[in-house]
Amino acid sequence: MIFRQLFDPTSSTYTYLLGDGGEALLIDPVYEQVPRDMALLKELGLRLLATLDTHVHADHVTGAWRLHQSCGSAIALAAAAGAELADRPLRHGDRIDFGSRHLTVRATPGHTNGCLTFVLDDESMAFTGDSLLIRGCGRTDFQQGSPQQLFASVRGQILSLPEACLLYPAHDYRGITVTSVAEERRFNPRLGGDVDEGDFAGHMNNLHLPHPKLIAVAVPANMRCGQPEGNAPPPDTPDWAPLTLRFSGVWEIEPMVLLEHAAEVQIVDVREAPEFIDQLGHLEGARLVPLSQLMDRAGELDKNRPVVAVCRSGVRSAQASVLLAKAGFSKVANLAGGMLRWKLEALPVASDSV
Repeated sequence: MIFRQLFDPTSSTYTYLLGDGGEALLIDPVYEQVPRDMALLKELGLRLLATLDTHVHADHVTGAWRLHQSCGSAIALAAAAGAELADRPLRHGDRIDFGSRHLTVRATPGHTNGCLTFVLDDESMAFTGDSLLIRGCGRTDFQQGSPQQLFASVRGQILSLPEACLLYPAHDYRGITVTSVAEERRFNPRLGGDVDEGDFAGHMNNLHLPHPKLIAVAVPANMRCGQPEGNAPPPDTPDWAPLTLRFSGVWEIEPMVLLEHAAEVQIVDVREAPEFIDQLGHLEGARLVPLSQLMDRAGELDKNRPVVAVCRSGVRSAQASVLLAKAGFSKVANLAGGMLRWKLEALPVASDSV
């Protein structure tokens, strides 16, 4: 089985990819991270069957609708949430298959009335959303929250799993990635040890937390499964050339595509000067700016025109792409495979020298 834990730094959200037999599920995808998730699915050769949201989030917008638009994946979340556009309403005891494996749905309301926990078939791992966090839990003071209900859910449906079961939450704000049933039974200050329902309710009813900053945007959007108002197209898709997003976050352009768009872009070769005129040659119209000089010479480039970075194999130019993006260049791509790939495809090179 393929398992990946992905992270959105803006909302501190974990997204989980599970794959088997060429089929995959994504748990708690984030709208802005859909290009990353699509890139990873493509690189791993996986077909996305469904997105699963553990609840209607208040701190980020789900990527469910956007992924459905891109690859036809089913949108699955709790029937109790009452969200529009969900084509697979989930209930306690439901089974979600992928490849030869499956997840079992456990209803764990209390943070919201539509919270779910997804348990892997062999009970070796479970995905708890905000119902149980690492040494904590989700708040219970809005979205139909109830401390009494959450206490019963966590104790009855999550901490009742085998002690060795690994627990993966929807968020962690300290960078901790995983816990276990045994740890949370013993060390969770809100729900572990000898804490009873009265202790828990008294604690939760006196947190006095501010509402999440994005709640007014996120909750209505997530009740539409992430569909923008007016069915607007997903943002941030480059329109100046057909590009491929790699899991590293770098946009790549294929050699033939670059050849077709060469007159419209700035080609920046980030190799050293001797490489520029070696046996691989260089691209017609390319500007030589070695990677070591790139940030000092970035002012020589036009931020309003697309930039394609080039090197021998695509490694240094990928780094150059990241540096240029951080420097404010919004249209940047890396030449896939670099000059090695260009030469392999027998595409033309320039005959001029430095």
